[in-house]
Amino acid sequence: MDVTFITRDGNRVAVEAAPGDRLLEVGQRAGMPLEGTCEGQMACSTCHVIVAREWFARLPAASEEEEDMLDLAADVHATSRLSCQIVLTEAMDGLEVGIPADSNDAQGF
Repeated sequence: MDVTFITRDGNRVAVEAAPGDRLLEVGQRAGMPLEGTCEGQMACSTCHVIVAREWFARLPAASEEEEDMLDLAADVHATSRLSCQIVLTEAMDGLEVGIPADSNDAQGF
């Protein structure tokens, strides 16, 4: 299955993923600036992505805890989600997500 990340400068990066993969790890493997400081424990918002509007309603709804963490994120949009909370399924083949303008990955430092 394919997932497309849209970088801050508008480039489209298509990557292969498998059902059951978390979007956070897919993005990290593709070199996207998704830090994921809390390693998917929903204790940060460093894996924030902006889901393409046509895909947003097709994803499972965000939990109240995820919504609370998104309240702390910068550059939040109506279709923002935490990539650590999106577990890919076959139905998500073709999913498109954008990287927020303020994303920084400090893992390499």
